[in-house]
Amino acid sequence: MFAVSVIICSHNPREGYLRRVLDALKAQSLPTRDWELLLVDNASETPLAGRVDLSWHPNARHVREEKLGLTPARLRGIAESKAGLLVFVDDDNILRADYLQACLKISADCPWLGAWGGSCLPEYEVEPPAELRPWLYGLLIEKLNVSLWAKLPMGGPALPPGAGMAVRRAVAEHYRTQALGDPLRQMLDRSGKRLGSGGDSDMALCGFEMGLGAGRFPELELVHLIPARRLTMEYLEALYEGFGYGGSVVTAIHDRQRHFPGQFGSSALKIFLLGVLMFAGRKSRVERKIRLAQERGRLAARRDLEHLGYFKQEPPVA
Repeated sequence: MFAVSVIICSHNPREGYLRRVLDALKAQSLPTRDWELLLVDNASETPLAGRVDLSWHPNARHVREEKLGLTPARLRGIAESKAGLLVFVDDDNILRADYLQACLKISADCPWLGAWGGSCLPEYEVEPPAELRPWLYGLLIEKLNVSLWAKLPMGGPALPPGAGMAVRRAVAEHYRTQALGDPLRQMLDRSGKRLGSGGDSDMALCGFEMGLGAGRFPELELVHLIPARRLTMEYLEALYEGFGYGGSVVTAIHDRQRHFPGQFGSSALKIFLLGVLMFAGRKSRVERKIRLAQERGRLAARRDLEHLGYFKQEPPVA
């Protein structure tokens, strides 16, 4: 029925930001008759259906998902959508006017890809502190100048971010089936105030299991609205701890070799030694805090992975 399903997952959004997201969708060059819009309200304190007007779009509807978390919201969006191509848009993403048409062109031109994305340009509410700028790439900030695509096992730099990610329905359905049967996968990504990550990579990598690759293209461009609360040391620590956790879990899920516990993740001793070495090496306060946060995330992931039996047992000593 539709060429594209646009899925916005939102929990207690800033109304001004969400309004701009919808205004950018109104301005898309792809006619509204060719795509549907699903606004998935992920347990917002005040339901979005009563305060966000979607009547401008003939194929738009509100969907309420009570289970808190970006992953449950995405899974609900996949189940409710109808098109063969799904585009996930965060509630702070301003798409370029030709974004949806460009997604469809890539779909036709690159049938070997299962998921793809593009550039994320920042719009800051306040000027970021200078000491934090080297680490702001964690906020999905990057302008691409060349196209990247890969069919390597883990995707590398061609793996798209969740913001504006386009996914073929077959890949999204495969991911949904896998995630519904795995509680650890459902814990990836944001949930309330917890800054998890990795669900978008998990979804894209499901395409690799189907013989499809992933890519990123400069013609897919969006603006990422970044509020002042995300430009603090505390927020970045929590963000990078989530990266450490999510990256470890996604690697374990998609690495068919299955690591031994001693070869994977982090340890409390490693965290201590890393802190000592960075201090001795006169690393900046910001770098020390972020690197240690990543290691704490990896350590937490290792504990959860071992508890759930993701690792092979250590071989017996001869």
